[in-house]
Amino acid sequence: MSSVAVLTQESFNEHRSGLRPEKGGDAGEEEDALPTYKDAFPPLPEKAASPEGTQETTNAWTSKIRPLKSSVITQVFHVPLEERKYKDLNQFGEGDQAKVCVDIMHKTGAHLELSLAKDQGLSIMVSGKLDAVMKARKEIVSRLQTQASATVAIPKEHHRFVIGKNGEKLQELELKTATKIQIPRPDDTSNQIKISGTKEGLEKAKHEILLISAEQDKRAVERVNIDKVYHPFLTGAFNKLVGEMMQETGARINVPPPSVNKTEIVITGEKEQVALAVTLIKKVYEEKKKSTTTIAVEVKKSQHKYVIGPKGNTLQEILEKTGVSVEIPPSDSSSETVILRGEPDRLGQALTEVYAKANSYTISSVSAPSWLHRFIIGKKGQNLAKITQQMPKVHIEFTEGEDKITLEGPTKDVQMVQGQIEIIVTDLVNRMDFTEISVDPKFHRHLIGKGGVNINRIKELHKVTVRIPPDNEKSTVIRIEGDPQGVQEAKKELLELTTRMENERTKDLIIEQRFHRAIIGQKGEKIKEVRDKFPEVIINFPDPAQKSDIVQLRGPRNEVEKCAKFMQKIVAEMVENGFCLSVPIFKQFHRNIIGKGGSNIKKIREETSTKIDLPAENSNSEMIVITGKKANCEVARSRILAIQKELANITEIEVSIPSKLHNSLIGSKGRFVRSIMEECGGVHIHFPTEGSGIDKVTIRGPAEEVEKAKQQLLALAEEKVCRSTAELRAKPEYHKFLIGKGGGNIRKVRDSTGARIIFPTAEDKDQELITVVGTEEAVRDAQKELEELIKSLDNVVEDNMIVDPKHHRYFVARRGQVLRDLADEYGGVMVSFPRTGTQSDKVTLKGAKECVEAAKKRMLEIVEDLDAQVIIECVITQKFHRSIMGPKGSRIQQITRDHNVQIKFPEREDPQGKREPVDPNAPKKCDVIVISGRKERCEAAVEALKALVPVTIEVEVPFDLHRYIIGQKGSGIRKMMDEFEVNIQVPAPEQQSDKISITGLANHLDRAKEGLLERVKELQADQEDRALRSFKLTITVDPKYHPKIIGRKGAIITTIRTEHDVNIQFPEKNDENQDQITITGYEHKAIAARDAIQALVDELEEMISEDITLDSRVHARIIGARGKGIRKIMDEFKVDLRFPQSGAADPNLVTVTGRPELVDEAIDHLLNLEEEYEVAVMFIADAVENETKMAYTRPHGGSAAGMDEQRGPSKGFVVREAPWTTGNEKAPDMSSSEDFPSFGAPVATKSSPWGPKRF
Repeated sequence: MSSVAVLTQESFNEHRSGLRPEKGGDAGEEEDALPTYKDAFPPLPEKAASPEGTQETTNAWTSKIRPLKSSVITQVFHVPLEERKYKDLNQFGEGDQAKVCVDIMHKTGAHLELSLAKDQGLSIMVSGKLDAVMKARKEIVSRLQTQASATVAIPKEHHRFVIGKNGEKLQELELKTATKIQIPRPDDTSNQIKISGTKEGLEKAKHEILLISAEQDKRAVERVNIDKVYHPFLTGAFNKLVGEMMQETGARINVPPPSVNKTEIVITGEKEQVALAVTLIKKVYEEKKKSTTTIAVEVKKSQHKYVIGPKGNTLQEILEKTGVSVEIPPSDSSSETVILRGEPDRLGQALTEVYAKANSYTISSVSAPSWLHRFIIGKKGQNLAKITQQMPKVHIEFTEGEDKITLEGPTKDVQMVQGQIEIIVTDLVNRMDFTEISVDPKFHRHLIGKGGVNINRIKELHKVTVRIPPDNEKSTVIRIEGDPQGVQEAKKELLELTTRMENERTKDLIIEQRFHRAIIGQKGEKIKEVRDKFPEVIINFPDPAQKSDIVQLRGPRNEVEKCAKFMQKIVAEMVENGFCLSVPIFKQFHRNIIGKGGSNIKKIREETSTKIDLPAENSNSEMIVITGKKANCEVARSRILAIQKELANITEIEVSIPSKLHNSLIGSKGRFVRSIMEECGGVHIHFPTEGSGIDKVTIRGPAEEVEKAKQQLLALAEEKVCRSTAELRAKPEYHKFLIGKGGGNIRKVRDSTGARIIFPTAEDKDQELITVVGTEEAVRDAQKELEELIKSLDNVVEDNMIVDPKHHRYFVARRGQVLRDLADEYGGVMVSFPRTGTQSDKVTLKGAKECVEAAKKRMLEIVEDLDAQVIIECVITQKFHRSIMGPKGSRIQQITRDHNVQIKFPEREDPQGKREPVDPNAPKKCDVIVISGRKERCEAAVEALKALVPVTIEVEVPFDLHRYIIGQKGSGIRKMMDEFEVNIQVPAPEQQSDKISITGLANHLDRAKEGLLERVKELQADQEDRALRSFKLTITVDPKYHPKIIGRKGAIITTIRTEHDVNIQFPEKNDENQDQITITGYEHKAIAARDAIQALVDELEEMISEDITLDSRVHARIIGARGKGIRKIMDEFKVDLRFPQSGAADPNLVTVTGRPELVDEAIDHLLNLEEEYEVAVMFIADAVENETKMAYTRPHGGSAAGMDEQRGPSKGFVVREAPWTTGNEKAPDMSSSEDFPSFGAPVATKSSPWGPKRF
């Protein structure tokens, strides 16, 4: 039975002297623990001869070397023919099998190559990283090989070992065997594991699972309950004893850690191993239970952590040294009692160790206002560094927001540091002060200034620290700390700034929200320019979601007014350039307005400075939208209308109709007016804007159609008083039949009743709705007539007709195109021809009675045409065939449609082919074009074809103008050929000929000839103009003024060149006459340019240059990003500034050049900037200082875990028996100039244990 003795601190001190160990033995033990030089730096392997032969010696180097393995592996898998999923041998390398392989490669990252074996089995070579290869193998088996399944039964408790930790074992097993393994859920009582995959894989998986189960059958688990207080004796110091037990028995012993309050020790392994381990554990337990006793001592709670040590290492050291376990109460317990458990003769030594560790450190605090902490730390931690260097074991902690400094470390050191810090605090309190002022948070960012420029200037000027609270604190208190006088001055300046800002003006500008994005510009580029121009003004745009038009300006009164006027000017320009105009242009003329390659529309856009948008090709809209200044839009509109008028006989008239009738004439969604426009050949009818009160309606189009539309509009306007509307419905496929060919049917109804019938357009949602508009009586009659017609169409009948079988092919050719056209035109009538090969001439028609009759009539007309069809040959030389066809066969298609004939062109003549003897008078086969159809139509088609045969004429053009007509890379001649649709041939230069050939259609040649001669006149006029522009004169200017005349990036000289339309040439570096400037252009313009340059020179001669001294540290700030700042100053004061180059004798010297009065103003401005920007130099230093303070400051209530480790100078890496310690030699002295000489210093040579030096 163990006894407990309570030992207090006082009683312990009486016996302490007899328990202290001797210090002499510690040094020897410490030295023995050091590694030898050979252990730390093993020698390289040496070869030695042996009786068996040459063999390498094994040492520390060679034993650690492992052969490198390639990260890429290759494996070959074989799928037998009977197990292949895809067995189609004709599709090897393509089809589903290939797609699967490509998908596997994408999924796994492995590379697959397939081949067929002799037995038609599939061999797959897989290359890649091991993981990718295994995944690919699994995919191959599951997707390219037929699957089988099997089950294996093992005890339910063994399932978890098959799954493994986080399912890793199961995944590994599936990859290894290329199978899918399904294990029943824990709540399922079944012990059957299902496996699916190939036969080979199934066998492997079953084998592996049974192996795992068999292995678990041999294993045992034993749980032993041992009192928690004896666990340290079982584990031993640093777990050495339990490790030895595990090594000896082979079992795994799991002892709960000290933090876990469990008594159960778990032993796992083979049954024999577990039994042996249990015996050993119980043996140790019984021994310790009998031989140990305890004592309890009181140790302050704050000192417990020093007894425990970092990560409990101190407790382990005491256990290792004395064999005594030290039990510390939990951290959440208020108890200060520490229990020592061990053999009686060892308890005294352990107790000495506990008190030594507990008293080795102490914690103390120094009262110091928190605002003084940064001054105590010092700039970059300099003040604190002096203390910590002297007392490195003391940890000094500044807690943010608390008026104290915590010290922790060895007792004597802490007392010394405390005294030093108290002296510093007393001194700072006597000579430092602070104050707080209240400022509205909305002014805080203005006090700080852009990039902190304002606040940094105040800090530097008054040698104070100013803390402005961040926005998220929403605090009004600004704290100023530093020298008492500086604090008062900084307070005064900040309050003055605040008062000035309170007197600033805020102005709201009303700018339509649609302009906001344009004013801001892409990525804020445009608004940045405005802000740079007015840096003192703050511009705030509303959030787009608010839909607000108010833009707020804030700043000094004058600057706000200037900024407001500037922004209103920008908006005015945007409004002026935002005028929009819509021009209706017939769809067929859009391509002419665009021009070849967009040349026409591009020219109009550039010359009128407008934006012109045309509707898409597949759109039914005919409106062209023009955007820009109103006057420019009108000009662009006139030019577009002129192109349309030139291309067609277009006229425009205005009709006066009372504005109150406009809406009824337009109709719902414009349907009524659209029907009039369609009926009158697509004229454009434009009504004025609703509510404008204008009565004039504009009609534009061909003269006859315009007149027709005018009469209809006036008639409709007169009958508006008694107008009525009715609606009826009909299937969309009946609409074409109701309208009739060319609108014939519907025109009859309108003529007989006087009502207007409106059919739905493709855009209308309701495609069945037909609207009837007119007088009440006319609408009633038209509705009755249409209803009867629709009713008859709903009456489906079936009829037959006789068509000669030889014509059947015509109707069903081209996938039944003729039959589809008949169905569209005649109310969806169905026409059925007999099957090919039946020789029947009976054709069946099914549909509405009227539709069937009309379709039957049309088919008889087609048959009649086919019976009357003749074939005519038209002989045209083959070289003209392509020209006749036109682009993509458009011309020949037009002739085919116009004359309802078929045209077939011959095959091209093969120059290499064999030529059979033919009649010389007979035409060549390759020249004969075959035309089939009715005789009169074929003859008309022949005439049309012959009219397309190109003709050639010659035009006389002076040879020296040929190259200008051709243009750069042929652009000029291509433009003319595209414009006049002809081919223009210019003779080769060596022929020196004045003749240019024009080839094309006869009706195009005259226009082309006129265009070419017009171009010749223009070129001749240009030649005369060039002669006049060749006038030259020179002006003498001192070379030192040349850069000033040229200007920055050539700005000034470019302005002169542009304004006077001249070329100005400055002398090259190697020219003799360096003062000669040459001007070329028209005589009067060259003289004017010379006068402008002379005026500049006169002005430059009046200028002066002055040098000023500016602190080089602020040069970069004055110059600004990419020179923006210096350019602004130069533009504002009209002066030139020159800053010194790097390495200049005086880096602070800046030269200002300009007119005397402007130079003085610029110098004053620069000196003001110098004062303002000098504070930026101190900004970085202040940031570093804050960062240093943060290094010594932790948040309130932070952990002190990082202070547990000992702090002291490092001894470095020390070894015994090193080469330099042989004989009387010592380790190199790093402070010795002999062992570590300086560069260039003479050193006496001496012998070295490393052998002679080789250089």
